[in-house]
Formats: sequence, structure tokens, C-alpha cells
Amino acid sequence: MTDVLIPRAVRATADTSSLANRPEVGRSAPTTLRIAEIFGPTIQGEGALIGEPTVFVRAGGCDYRCSWCDSLHAVDSRYRDTWAPMDTEEIWQEVTRLSGAQPLTVSLSGGNPAIQNFAPLIALGKEAGYRFACETQGSISQPWFAALDTLVLSPKPPSSGHRVDWQKFDHCLAAAKGCDQIVLKIVIFDDCDYDWAKAVANRQPDLPLYLQPGNPEVDPETPVDLTAATERLHWLIEKVTADRWFAPRVLPQLHVLVWGNKRGV
Repeated sequence: MTDVLIPRAVRATADTSSLANRPEVGRSAPTTLRIAEIFGPTIQGEGALIGEPTVFVRAGGCDYRCSWCDSLHAVDSRYRDTWAPMDTEEIWQEVTRLSGAQPLTVSLSGGNPAIQNFAPLIALGKEAGYRFACETQGSISQPWFAALDTLVLSPKPPSSGHRVDWQKFDHCLAAAKGCDQIVLKIVIFDDCDYDWAKAVANRQPDLPLYLQPGNPEVDPETPVDLTAATERLHWLIEKVTADRWFAPRVLPQLHVLVWGNKRGV
């Protein structure tokens, strides 16, 4: 059964509302990290590591505010009172408790985990045989990207309401040299997103690409319409096959199909 750490309600010392104005290269982070939740063991529900046993460390804070964000509790600064200030040792103790001290994949998610310095946690986990993955939109680069086993760069399509700064994205790629696996994941809501994804694929032809149909139902209290979710997946599969576009892999959000939008799974 999946277990979850519910962070204590302590006010974080940093206001993330101005993060979008910060430079793209990650600053030296304080010893205390802002953590929205830690949960697992469960399976990775999407992308290159779908189905892999995982413990999630969800960072609090983001420099984006996507129109369809499914993790606002880790993004919106109005929730920062619920983000737990934790040091590396506290986070590591929770990861090992949840995993039963058996090495698996630790996924750093958010929010945008690249806002913070996870280098000490990665080093600690690697010594014990754990693998580390991180998903970020590619807006802030960090030296610790190079220590990851998997970096998922998920640039946000037009439906998100954001424009990608490709110079910052390239900085992330440069920082990740040495990472075992770098992949692209793009969420698709409509034809505009689809066409944009094809342009991104042309820009980054050497990166494996995963396409994922968007989920417009992000309220954890609202049941997911599985018929509609299946129809969105079917639509996307039909698009790539009709175009004979065989480079990307099309995958659902497996956790949404199984648990809906429930948190902590």
C-alpha cells in the first residue's frame, strides 16, 4: 500500500511568487528544502519510466502557472504554508522508511524541483544504490542534473499559457551532460499542441519523445471520466498513426486511469 508524508503546516521562508523573474541557472539553495509531499512506494504513472516502482519527492514552488496544472498544491504560493521545511537527512529518512530501505527510483517532481538544490539528496541516495529521476519544464538549469539517472524535460505547449525560452532549455540540456538518460515529454490537449510537439521534435531529434494526452479534470475530489480519457488517448494515437509519425511513444497517465486524480499514489 502506498504511504504518504503529509507535510506539517509550517510557513516556508521563501516566497515563490517572483520565481519567474529569477535567472535560469539554479541558485545555491538553503540547507532546508520546501517539500509539498513525499509518497510511495507506487509506480511511475507516465513517460519513459512508466510502471517503475518509485518513491516521489514533490518539491514546493514553481516558476510557471500552467492553465491545466494538476499539482497546484505544489505550485501556487497560497499553499506554501503547507510545504514542509525539511533538510536532506529528514527527506532521506522518509524515503528509506517508505521504500523499506530497498533501492528503487526516487522521482523528484513538483512544482519545479529545479528551483531547489537536491544535490546532497541525490549523492546520499546514490551511495545506497537508489536511482534518481527528475521531471522539469526546462526553465531552470541545475548542476545536479548531471548526477541523475533520468532527466525528463517537459516543455509546456501553447495550451499551458506559457512560452518556452529555448535558451534556458538549452542550458538545461548542457547541465545534464553526464545524465544517463534525457527524454522529452509533451502533454497534448489539441491540434495546436500536437503541431507544436512536432516542431519540438524537429528541434531535438536526438531526444526520445513521449506524448501524453492532457487531463482537463484535475480536481482530486472529482471522479475522472474514464471514457473521455480513453477517447483522448485514442485521438492522439490516431493522429500520430495517420501522420506516419513513428518517432514518439504515445502513453496515457496510468495513475489517472487507476486512481483518478487522488493525491499520494
